[in-house]
Amino acid sequence: MTDTPPTSEAKKNAAWVRTAVDYGAPIAFAVAFFTTKNFQTATWVLVAASGLALVLGYVVERRVALLPLFSGVMALIFGTLGLVFHSDVFVKIKVTVVNAALAVFMIGGVIAGRAPLKALMGEAVHLPDAAWRILTLRYGGYFAFAAAANELVRLTQTTDMWVKFRIGLLPLALLFSLSQVPFMMKHIAKGDEAKTPEPPDAGF
Repeated sequence: MTDTPPTSEAKKNAAWVRTAVDYGAPIAFAVAFFTTKNFQTATWVLVAASGLALVLGYVVERRVALLPLFSGVMALIFGTLGLVFHSDVFVKIKVTVVNAALAVFMIGGVIAGRAPLKALMGEAVHLPDAAWRILTLRYGGYFAFAAAANELVRLTQTTDMWVKFRIGLLPLALLFSLSQVPFMMKHIAKGDEAKTPEPPDAGF
């Protein structure tokens, strides 16, 4: 018995789920913070929303992509540490740790002669190895920028400004990801030209 190809409606539903998993928790955190002006309360919301997003993603798609899974688990860990120690440092530094780790993973992988982004995306997109290396380096550079920018804002700005910056990273990540589509279309394998590739998410 063959699997039935997913309908366009199913794909749209899956896209909404991925968006909720990737962006739901930080948005819920920001809303809670600006509503209550209480970082601890917002951290409770972040932890709960991160756990809910991971469960929702698994229930609907029967899987959670590795990058959102990594980010979601780190949000749970650092959020819990923030609640235990009553400190906002853990939630703030989580953005640095996640993005710096991804930057090292991406750039280090290319230096080692591998293409980590290709391994993470599996068969979703077919590109030549050279294109994968370039795309991986671009993502590594973006993650390094996000980590450095977060540290600058965290160390020099108020908590209000940091939360605004954190939310500002979400549309920036989306724009960066979308900006890679022309490059992917240019190098996409023959036979896949009719498909618009879905770029890897950079919203962490």
